[in-house]
Amino acid sequence: MNFDNFAPEHEQPLEQFVANGGFCSIFRRIGCIGDSLSSGEFESVSPTGEVEYHDFYDYSWGQFLGRLCGINVNNFSRGGMTAREYCQSFAQEQGFWNPELRCQAYFLALGVNDLFYAPYEFGGSDDICLSDWRQNRQTFAGCYAQIIQRLQSIEPRAHFFLITIPRSDEAAEREALADRHQALLREMTGLFPNCWLLDLRRFAPIYDSDFRRRFYLGGHMNPCGYVLTAKMISSYVDYIIRHNIAQFAETGFIGTPYYSGSGKMDI
Repeated sequence: MNFDNFAPEHEQPLEQFVANGGFCSIFRRIGCIGDSLSSGEFESVSPTGEVEYHDFYDYSWGQFLGRLCGINVNNFSRGGMTAREYCQSFAQEQGFWNPELRCQAYFLALGVNDLFYAPYEFGGSDDICLSDWRQNRQTFAGCYAQIIQRLQSIEPRAHFFLITIPRSDEAAEREALADRHQALLREMTGLFPNCWLLDLRRFAPIYDSDFRRRFYLGGHMNPCGYVLTAKMISSYVDYIIRHNIAQFAETGFIGTPYYSGSGKMDI
């Protein structure tokens, strides 16, 4: 093996799909926090012509990722979810703050409903109290950060992968909001330890009419679309790990009281 090609300097994420999830498989338990696109949502049409929505979790990209990598995946998601609802009621009602559900890695895929379908104040990093999540303002920025902070208090060594909204051929105003979302998540990777940006907005294909013809069923993805998303996520995480491999050396100890012989990590 030529290690000069292990993490090429000029490599970009998603240049190629890795087999069997690549180094994403170092995580043995992950959690997916999101909305319908994280829940395997399918749309059906009733006999009276009404569109109905169904969370088919077994078809979610998270579960496809789990089968691809051979890892355990928890769906902490539901169709229509926003960061504010997750913090104010949903996570508590579902018991998702339970330490017994702690994961080695979390994938956060929230923002579509917050920005486009149930909009509330977007906010910014000034809404985040780094010393006490209870002091965060109830903006999108404050609630999104609260999720990270609460989970870090449960499992301080967990890794967090923040997922941006892919480009599309939607209206310019919508795309501008998605750009703002991208910038905020990039800023958050600098605010919290072990936080990584999965910038699908920059590196994924454009979700245009041609893409939707192949991978969508109505306004949500079809099974092939969810598989494609799992392949993109695993390949992106593989890229991040290969280019930052020292920061993932103690992954096996996440969730345990153990550290390597070099001493306790600075977290």
